[in-house]
Amino acid sequence: MQIGLIGAGNMARAMARGWGRPVVCSDSGSGRAKALVAELGGKVCASNLEVAQTADLVVLCHKPYQLDAVASQIAETGKPIASVLGATSTATLQAAYPDSQVFALMPNTPVEIKRGIVVYAERASDAAHPLNAEVEAQVLELFRELGTVVTVPEKLMGAATSVSGVGPAYQALLAEAQVDAAVRYGLPGKLAAELVVETMAGSAALIAHKGYDTLEVRREVTSPGGSTARGLAALEAAGIRAAFQDAIEAVSNPAAPR
Repeated sequence: MQIGLIGAGNMARAMARGWGRPVVCSDSGSGRAKALVAELGGKVCASNLEVAQTADLVVLCHKPYQLDAVASQIAETGKPIASVLGATSTATLQAAYPDSQVFALMPNTPVEIKRGIVVYAERASDAAHPLNAEVEAQVLELFRELGTVVTVPEKLMGAATSVSGVGPAYQALLAEAQVDAAVRYGLPGKLAAELVVETMAGSAALIAHKGYDTLEVRREVTSPGGSTARGLAALEAAGIRAAFQDAIEAVSNPAAPR
């Protein structure tokens, strides 16, 4: 399946690197498409229409506000559309691309190393726009090359992506905070970073191994009255749970007062 990318920003680049095959792509004049093709091979197209005409699957990686403008250029091709546009529902995509099979997905940046999470908005077939199950299977198989595909009801896309989509930045911030704290106590920065990051990676694998039971993993390392218990109490007192609650609210409902 020939992938066509409309837009060549950070997410497009991460997915293209994860797929590791030549790409057909365009950009709005940034030069990123040229750089991506120089890295992976493929073709820089002079227009979005050329991308759609060349590709078997068009992946929308442009800005969400550009949806209608791009659709006016390529919708006539009727090519299958996979969108990674934020806050853009399947219904909105279908309205812009009435003759296409459309799929709303949201990957996160670890797709670059094939360790991403891709959240897929489950879509139902209807009389006006029947679902082609074979095309859906091909699209999902393609995205499974990038990591784990998780299917959720459309109404939960916002909540799911407010955890997974922004999650790499949160994890990086948590790592950075721990490294900074360790450096204050004398550890060299590189060593502190290695200790923190590898501990995070191992802990994530252990939590997954135990069926995502975070409480079990936490209890196994926390002795009553011990140093871990004191550290956890300090994090709780600092409001770590409330901070993450505020963060998911900020991502999911940016208009809400704070």
